[in-house]
Amino acid sequence: MIPGILLRVTGLLAIASTLSAADLRIGLVGLDTSHVTAFTKLLNDPADKNHVPGARVVAAFKGGSPDIESSHTRVEGYTKELTEKWGVQIYDSIEELCRNVDAVMIESVDGRPHLEQARPVIKAKKPLFIDKPLAGSLRDALEIFRLAREAGVPVFSASSLRYGKNTQAVREGSIGKVTRAETFSPCSLEPHHPDLFWYGIHGVESLFTVMGTGCETVKRGTTADGKIEVTGTWAEGRTGTFRENAKGYGGKAWGEKGEAEVGAYDGYHPLVAVAVKFLQTGVVPVSAEETTEILAFMEAADESKRQNGAPVKIKDVLKKAGG
Repeated sequence: MIPGILLRVTGLLAIASTLSAADLRIGLVGLDTSHVTAFTKLLNDPADKNHVPGARVVAAFKGGSPDIESSHTRVEGYTKELTEKWGVQIYDSIEELCRNVDAVMIESVDGRPHLEQARPVIKAKKPLFIDKPLAGSLRDALEIFRLAREAGVPVFSASSLRYGKNTQAVREGSIGKVTRAETFSPCSLEPHHPDLFWYGIHGVESLFTVMGTGCETVKRGTTADGKIEVTGTWAEGRTGTFRENAKGYGGKAWGEKGEAEVGAYDGYHPLVAVAVKFLQTGVVPVSAEETTEILAFMEAADESKRQNGAPVKIKDVLKKAGG
């Protein structure tokens, strides 16, 4: 055997020997995002300082979107790393992948194919994690949840920003009921998606993590320097604001017992740990209602933009989407 290949095979065998036969076998759908290599390392490399035990990536379906450069240009590179470094098996269809795994993570960076990618997974009765955004539209998101509910299949979606340490502390009540929150994150746009779906979702997810559901109206404007600013009004006069900020992630929440910093990025491993527990147990950590409202908030922001900054009711956006 060629020495280089021997070293690689030996390395894969060494890793495999440290993984339990009881580990959940995970299949990835969509190899066009750095999440696939980052998540695989966290799961398959016991030597990683943030290793998440209990599951391993064993299979994948390439996917990719030809009309998004940041998607189709990255598929082959990530495929090469997954197969050569981690021994992941590539399948030509999602149906075939599902026959060889216990659970699925849809990772396609493009939210538009998520509904069609989710259909065979739900039909196969596999627990399903869908990376952000859940879908490319609110209508598609509602359909994913409808299919999952009717089939009795657990589905969970979230941004890694939801699981920042300080953000979770506030959600768990560290400052009491939150009366106001402001979060920020980068918000690069992609023409095939509503504006906030592509990257602004990170800051919006942090906002909803601390505010919870119950947003009633959404109004979009701009900051003094021309950046996106979206403010939601919740029941009892509570308010939550998301602002575009290319410099990073963060924010602050004010509650009955004080205030706290929120919205920071603490890495991928907290989300991966939650996702693995979900895939093992089928217990959904974030309700479909909350995830749906996040997407409704983001679509309402686009509708407000079309109406020159007029307030838009969440219930009207949901009704229009078939909710």
